[in-house]
Amino acid sequence: MKTGLKRVKLHVKKNDMVVVLSGNDRGKSGKVLRVYPVKNRVIVEGVNIRKRHMRPTQSNPQGSIIEREFPIHASNVRKS
Repeated sequence: MKTGLKRVKLHVKKNDMVVVLSGNDRGKSGKVLRVYPVKNRVIVEGVNIRKRHMRPTQSNPQGSIIEREFPIHASNVRKS
């Protein structure tokens, strides 16, 4: 018997167009950029934008604050 992660199937896939059903971004639509089936979450383009503080690096010695999409629960989106 094989051990490890269980295969989980979601109702949306990468590149699907979806509409957000609940939360702060209700009514917004966008394309699914990434799917996390084990966590039951998806990242939708332009939805759930959060600010992320980036530490200084050699390429970016100043450091910065970037805005990027964070995952939302898959049950809060519907295919459109």
